[in-house]
Amino acid sequence: MLDIKNGRIVKPAEVLVQGEKIAEIGTSVEHPNGVEVIDLGDRTLMPGLIDAHVHLFLHPGAEDLQTVEESVPQRTIQALFAARDDLMAGFTAERDMGTEGAGSADTAVRNAIDDGLSPGPRMRMSGNAINILGGHEDAIKFNPAQHVLPNADYANNKDELTAVMREQYKEGADFTKIYETGPDVVKDGKFSTIYQYTEVELSAAVQEAARLGKRVAVHATGEPGTLFAAQAGVASIDHANQLSDETMRLMREQQIFAVPTFTIFEYFANHAESQAQAAHEREMLDVKVQEFRKQVAAGVPMAVGSDVGPFPHGTQAREFVLMVKYGMTPLAVLQADLLHGAKLLGWDGQIGALEPGYFADVVAVPGDPLQDVSVLANVSFVMKGGVVYKK
Repeated sequence: MLDIKNGRIVKPAEVLVQGEKIAEIGTSVEHPNGVEVIDLGDRTLMPGLIDAHVHLFLHPGAEDLQTVEESVPQRTIQALFAARDDLMAGFTAERDMGTEGAGSADTAVRNAIDDGLSPGPRMRMSGNAINILGGHEDAIKFNPAQHVLPNADYANNKDELTAVMREQYKEGADFTKIYETGPDVVKDGKFSTIYQYTEVELSAAVQEAARLGKRVAVHATGEPGTLFAAQAGVASIDHANQLSDETMRLMREQQIFAVPTFTIFEYFANHAESQAQAAHEREMLDVKVQEFRKQVAAGVPMAVGSDVGPFPHGTQAREFVLMVKYGMTPLAVLQADLLHGAKLLGWDGQIGALEPGYFADVVAVPGDPLQDVSVLANVSFVMKGGVVYKK
């Protein structure tokens, strides 16, 4: 059994589950009369995995076209299947970073899962992300005369941000996702990106979220947008291709998590439509890797998110492998996923560890994940809240 807080493997190991919670753990636990015993042999027990950056409403293919051509009901049904696939891969908690034009339909998916109507992870939902007119997720590639809607909700100043956030919270959003940068450019090995909101505007969003006990996450790939986000006190900076020394200092001091999302960058590089696009994506990934190593050395707090959706759901354990490949130890990545992920999703002390009183979110993998993190791609047992979904 993985003791994530102490960074060690306990063996042999037993977990006693009562209802939806863990009652006891150890090398041997009480065996009450009539208790069901599940013997997983030489597998390693772990807390359920956490993906802090997913898109249930996306699937592989032309992203902009699917958001235009597929109806919201169709995309909602697909999102339920995506949630099931992620759960079966061992991800028992996730944060959905925007429905990409499906509005608050994600709340229906979350509620269906919570009500036991459909299998899926514990979900934190943002509804649509928020974007400026003509910004990163606007429909700028389509004929303007067709008035194609953006994949995000418009807000062009702090007052509009507040108004949009209130509407989204009314419709059931758990947190706010804001596009802070884009488009991204790499020229002569140097990365640059345009910011979308000022520090004052982002601060207004953070304050509005905090008023209701909620938080803000940003899509922010580089400076100065990443600095504005850190100054505003967001919960996470997702993608984080480029962070200045000052940004990294603020993130360390305020425990703002970077969520690197390597898997999506690798996927885009390997599935580009042209050689020129492939070269651009690989150059972007190379810059990102160099910056990530600086961030790790600087002690920037990390969480694990894959950006799954544009690549197939249920395959995102690749993110663990890439974070180790590019500079973190398996233990550091697992602690970033489980301990930091629980904090980022607002379930600290409830998920992310196998401890008495925690939800019985338990998965099993072959071998020792502290030695070979790639075993997380072979989850053979999944329990969420004491219910077995895969055995």
